Amino acid sequence: MTFLSARAQYRRTDQNEGLSVESPHGVILVTLRELERSLRALAAAEPDRTYPKLHLDRAFTAIYILQSSLDFDRGGDIAMHLFRVYEFARLRVAEAFRKEASPQLAEAATHVASLLAAWVEMGANQPAVAGGRA
Repeated sequence: MTFLSARAQYRRTDQNEGLSVESPHGVILVTLRELERSLRALAAAEPDRTYPKLHLDRAFTAIYILQSSLDFDRGGDIAMHLFRVYEFARLRVAEAFRKEASPQLAEAATHVASLLAAWVEMGANQPAVAGGRA
């Protein structure tokens, strides 16, 4: 799956939820929300290891989008730290996919929730431009 096809899929999902993904910030926002939601759903299924395929697929897709959107040249240490968080989540989802014991999905969800909160705050601090978009 390419970044553009993944983004198109999230735009289709997003249209059903009434969120705006017209800006790069919006694409990442929706992707982080979907990843957190899927990680929470997977964590809830952890005790009996009946992980919903939909959430496994969505988590893998979201992680791919997030990792492939990083710019290591311009992002430097921040990009590297984000990659590590996304990779931690990817490894936990892979463990769940293999139905391994204790994949630490709740911990991954907590890390992603922190990133999501920071991303939301960054968006709130962006100046509005013509048409009401940040």
